Amino acid sequence: MEKLVIEGGKPLSGTIRIHGAKNAALPILAASIMAEGTHVLENIPDLLDIHVMLDILRALGCKAELRGDKVTLNTSPIYSSHIPQELMKQMRSSVFLMGPLLARFGTVQIYQPGGCAIGERKINLHLQGLQALGAVVEEKGNTILCRTERLKGADIVLDFPSVGATENIMMAAVMAEGTTRIFNAAREPEIVDLQNYLIAMGAKMIGAGTDTITIEGVSKLQPVSYKVISDRIVTGTLMCAAAATRGSVTLENANPAHLTSVIHVLKRAGVQVVSQGDVIQVTCPARPKAVERVVTSPHPGFPTDLQPQMMVLLALADGISIIKETIFDGRFKHVEELSRMGADIHVDLSSAFIRGVPRLYGATVESTDLRAGAALVIAGLAARGTTVVEEVHHIDRGYDRIEVMLGKLGANISRCPSLSRKTLLS
Repeated sequence: MEKLVIEGGKPLSGTIRIHGAKNAALPILAASIMAEGTHVLENIPDLLDIHVMLDILRALGCKAELRGDKVTLNTSPIYSSHIPQELMKQMRSSVFLMGPLLARFGTVQIYQPGGCAIGERKINLHLQGLQALGAVVEEKGNTILCRTERLKGADIVLDFPSVGATENIMMAAVMAEGTTRIFNAAREPEIVDLQNYLIAMGAKMIGAGTDTITIEGVSKLQPVSYKVISDRIVTGTLMCAAAATRGSVTLENANPAHLTSVIHVLKRAGVQVVSQGDVIQVTCPARPKAVERVVTSPHPGFPTDLQPQMMVLLALADGISIIKETIFDGRFKHVEELSRMGADIHVDLSSAFIRGVPRLYGATVESTDLRAGAALVIAGLAARGTTVVEEVHHIDRGYDRIEVMLGKLGANISRCPSLSRKTLLS
């Protein structure tokens, strides 16, 4: 397995362009199934999860090609609605294909999806939503079979504003007969992007970005060209990295409106954040200040996907901070790894109590999931000495060559084959 080796203690500096949003691109790739023909999607990040999704589409019969940041899809040859189990194990977002395949073929067979181990992530809300639209769901062991004669519009109330369930229901309802209303819908920017893509294909819908989405079913969709939004989580990660290293970084192709809560917390920590148009400048000339309380919550609240990265910054802040995680019950696995680097963090149930330390120290740490891995990279950049981050494949799921990205900002970071602890200490 590959590792990242980081020589820390150097402030990040420079300008970098933010790549496209993984969490917008994946459902948009899935939605393309519903319109036969050739789609051209731009600003697609070159990530492990994107390649897995393209492999799944190819397994279904789709012609798919990724060149640079552009994906060309010919969905006409798709003949199968059975998603291979081996590919589903690799990525949770494969569940997005349920709604589109049901809409096109009236049947879909999947398996329990894989992805990061960050706590319980049941797909029951997805299944309940599809059942409300008229799908019959059969579960046998790890296999899930959905079928329908015809999807029909319905009023659906989500118990929790799940992003994935909202998107899956949106896609299935686009070609359902009649009107669908999704109440307590998730409001994330990626949902707005999916709505914009579906409308471009000919869907009739309004409300994305609010808690109620209304969809009028149509009989047919058309293939289109479309540009995906920039990645707000990558943007937030680089903002935290700039602040933790006490650097000064300019981020282009960013959207500050997608990061209001994050910018608010950074400013409370004493970080200077200035935005104009699609450019955000982040500067942290002095030690950050503790933030009394940060609570993760669905958008527009503080995103759980930036909780580990913010924890690194607060681990270096002057004073005591508290982070409460309300979304995933397994999202503090990075705490033990940060403690190896000298962080003073105590976890009690869903809250982390962080006593800031003047500095962190390089160590060999393990990336347990995508965002935890990004946090450990930030910690390594800010630490004194050498840090080795193992299990880099997790990070590759959401960051396009993170070592190249950070290298453009002056970081001393490289990717290399596996190194034993004995070799590092010799």
